[in-house]
Amino acid sequence: MERAPLPPFHADLAAAEDALWRLLAEGVERGRSAFHTPSLATVDAAGRPRVRTVVLRAAERASGTLRIHCDRRSDKAAELAARASCALHAYDPESAVQIRIEGTAGLHADDAAAEAAWAASQPMSRVCYGIDPAPGTPLPRGGAYAQPDAEAALTLGRPNFCALLVRAERLDFLYLDRRGHRRAGWRRTEKGWTGTWLAP
Repeated sequence: MERAPLPPFHADLAAAEDALWRLLAEGVERGRSAFHTPSLATVDAAGRPRVRTVVLRAAERASGTLRIHCDRRSDKAAELAARASCALHAYDPESAVQIRIEGTAGLHADDAAAEAAWAASQPMSRVCYGIDPAPGTPLPRGGAYAQPDAEAALTLGRPNFCALLVRAERLDFLYLDRRGHRRAGWRRTEKGWTGTWLAP
């Protein structure tokens, strides 16, 4: 049985960078993409790492910025307000590609970026931000919280909604193949991105 040909980025650093941003863009558009739901890592007040799954809402290559949404009452919002450093990670077994992003997150709750993100959100997403009590609050039983309907969420959810804009500082791309893994990394500099091949 013949193996599929190696992808262009196997021997081309610029093609690897193109593939990284293409996969992130597909993750924004395709809910079934592994890059649609990366893991977000933060650091809490005690210096302990925290990680959770988020939904990738935008990936802008020109600015090197990614957007995710969160509840401003959540631990991750508080952690990022205290320490903006964060990391995103996703692996897709279908393409055998892992992407890691390190950067800094800015919280946007009451500005044009937040308003645009809220306006573009689906009704079911808005409902999540109207849940009472706040995320992470201990409950006496699993269903002991109130969830508004889609119409009520427009007013109840918006005050809790926050857009997180992650400014990427480092990118890491890993492709796994028995014929030879390929790993590449890029760092943001004053002149733009500088990339190099890395040992896998």
